[in-house]
Order: sequence, then C-alpha cells, then structure tokens
Amino acid sequence: MISMRTAEAEALARAAESRGAERNSGTAPLGAEVCAATPGRTKSENHELMERVVERSNMRLAYQRVVENKGAAGVDQMPVPELKDWLAVHWPSVKKALLEGRYEPRPVRRVDIPKPTGGVRTLGVPTVVDRLIQQALHQALQPLFEPTFSEGSYGFRPGRGAHQAVRSAQAYIRDGKRWVVDLDLEKFFDRVNHDVLMARVARRVEDARVLKLIRRFLEAGMMRAGVVEARTEGTPQGGPLSPLLSNVLLHDLDRELERRKLAFCRYADDCNIYVGSRVAGERAMSGIRVFLEDTLRLRINARKSAVARPWVRKFLGFSVTAQRETRLRIAKPSVQRLMQRVRELLRAGRGRSLSHTIETLNPLLRGWINYFRLAESRTVLDELDGWLRRRLRCLLWRQWKRGATRARKLCALGLSAERARLSGGNGRGPWWNAGASHLNHALPAAYFTRMGLVSLLREHQRPQSVR
Repeated sequence: MISMRTAEAEALARAAESRGAERNSGTAPLGAEVCAATPGRTKSENHELMERVVERSNMRLAYQRVVENKGAAGVDQMPVPELKDWLAVHWPSVKKALLEGRYEPRPVRRVDIPKPTGGVRTLGVPTVVDRLIQQALHQALQPLFEPTFSEGSYGFRPGRGAHQAVRSAQAYIRDGKRWVVDLDLEKFFDRVNHDVLMARVARRVEDARVLKLIRRFLEAGMMRAGVVEARTEGTPQGGPLSPLLSNVLLHDLDRELERRKLAFCRYADDCNIYVGSRVAGERAMSGIRVFLEDTLRLRINARKSAVARPWVRKFLGFSVTAQRETRLRIAKPSVQRLMQRVRELLRAGRGRSLSHTIETLNPLLRGWINYFRLAESRTVLDELDGWLRRRLRCLLWRQWKRGATRARKLCALGLSAERARLSGGNGRGPWWNAGASHLNHALPAAYFTRMGLVSLLREHQRPQSVR
C-alpha cells in the first residue's frame, strides 16, 4: 500500500461535514424511514455500496488510518506492521469474498479495562485485517448517515467533539435551564439489540452484502483464554465501526428528544437533558425511560442517572459553578483520576532520576490540561501544581534515604549546615517533610520549573495558538 498525505486522509471527514447543512428537521416518523435512495445517490448506487467499500482509494485511506492508529493484535496475533505484506498476498481473495458476500470476520480478542469508578469496561480487539475492513465500511457509511444526525449529537462525528458539547451545555444552563436530567445507559455497548440496530442501518443501506457483513461483525464471537464466546447482543468497543453504529442506534433517541422540544447534549451514550424545573426533569426522565425500553430495548442505570442541579453532576469530565453566569470547572472525579495516575507514575519511578520522572509526567500533564482548557475556575490548577511539587519533593526525600545524605543534599541546595543537619535527621515521614519549610526553601517552585516540569496553571493561561 502506498502512503498518503494527511490532507487526503481527512478528505472524507470534510466531505461529510460539508453535507451537515442538509440534516433533516427531525419530523419524519420514528419507524422505518421512507427513502428511495440516500440523498445524492441513485438507487443503483445504494445497491452497489460494497463496490465503494473495496474501491482502491477507500481502501488506501482505511489502510492509512489503521496504520496511524497502531493498536494491538487480535486473536491471530498479527501486528499492524505486518499488514502490508499480508495484503500483498491475500487482498485479492479477501476482496472477492467481500464482493460475493462471503467474508467471515474472525472473533475479537476480549480485553477488560478497569473503570475508575469500579467494574470493568470490555473492549473487543478485532484482528488488524478486520479493523481495516471495518474502517473501510465506516468511511463508506458515514456520508450516508452523517447528514441525518441531530445537532445535539457530538460524539464520534467529523468536526464535532466534547468541547462543543460542553459549551452547548453551558449555554443551556446560562439560558435558565438550571436542572439536568443526567442519563446513564446501563452497559450500553454490551446491551445493543442486533435486530433493533440492523433495522436502523437498513433505513439507509440497501446493499444486502453490506448489511450481512455488519451483522457478522456484530455477531463475531469474543475470545478469552482461547475460548470463543458467542455474542447475541452488544457491539463491543474497540473496532472502528462501533462508534458510528452507536450513533445510528441512538439517533432515534435524539429524534424523540427533539420531538419533545427538549434541550439536550449527547456524546455517544452520555446524554444530558436541560430543563427549567425538577418537575419537568422528572417528567422527561420518566418518558425517556419508557421510550428507551420499549423502542430501543435499552435500560437506564438508575444508580448513575439523576435529575439534579448541573453543578452537582458532571458531563464529559466537566462541571459548572452555581452562579447565574455559569462558569465551567473541572469535575472532582477528573481531578482525582489525574492524582491517582500521578501517584502510579511516581511509584514506578522511585529509583529513577528526577529529570526522567518529570519527562514521564509531562505528556500526561499536557494532555490533561489541553482537554480541560475550557475550565474557567483556576484555583484547582494552582492547588494541583502545589500538590505535584510536593509529591516530587517527597520522592526525592525517599531517594535520599539516610539523615546524613539528606543533610548533605539540603546543604548543597542552599540551606545552612546547621539547618540542613537538623532537618535531615528530624525523624518525620516523607510527606510531612515534603510540605515543610526546609524542603520548600531548598526545592522551590522555580527549581521544578528549571527542571522542565509542566505547570498546569501556566499551560492553561497560555494562548491556545502557542500550545
């Protein structure tokens, strides 16, 4: 396969985005949509969708994206770097099987990822060949469905993202909708009903080969410890096709919310509805629960869902202040997860130099603050900076170990010999010493700045264009 320019790799996304103005108004029936052909396509073209899937330019684009995403091997243990040589030999037969409707996906490899709040999130890792085919399918299907999606849907869509969803939620709250219906769908990706989903895919896809292939991907078994478990429901996270299919299924939820004239923001299965009173919120919660259970065969997680004030809930890692001029802030669980990740990295680096530890920390800190750059409350960032420096002082204190070593290091860092001797042998624990005046004097904030430690507050204050 020939490598392609980045601009070409984004061509499909731009094409789909440019068609966004053609979104329908949401007034069509919620049952099967009457559509002789997808807008912009003739009926014969809809029946020849598989030809577009395996078209050379589409497959090259899919290959480029799979290679860029890297990812782990599937059940066949073939890594991404071996895909090119494998395709040189086997692609003609794979293409023939796809065009004839005979292609059978391999089982996915099951991986359980612990959730920060407890439990596990199950990922299904397809083989690299199946990821390639799913990506090619995604690129052919997205332009068919994207123009139909709601303005309130932000997840896994070209030109849209979490920050836009958060800004939209903030605007609703500022507009007086100061109650939120926070919906959490119970084990959404594990509970998707295949028949319900395929009925919605078939509204815009007429090629029987494509429909059959999508169902086969849905029903591909899941392998764990060498044993393949059959799958009759769910669309496990991990494949390129799952995000689009989740939007296809939940599009009916968006349409129902629009029909009820409710203000909402949905990012994948994370949906918030904004209303003016608790009574309106309870009414919306009750009605949407019935709709989800009866129409989409999905359930609301009662333990994680609630009708509440938005400043006591979180949405995509953010929360808001309670003032009338609502300001965005970082939700406490997001701060706690960062702190836990920092603790894990520092525990792993106790025997390493400070410079190496800082090099390990910085990418995490930059990525975190870049995501939370919309936060308008900065106090927590200043507190986190102080906490990070204290953790690093604690790490150094542990590394110095003995009182004599500590006294020598403190003296070298500018403390008087007497103060260094008394401080080095004070018998207190590392955390106490990390917050004490002698270590703050020897290792001030400027010391860590010279060492290259990222300051969350300073990164937040920097203009976005120079980050």
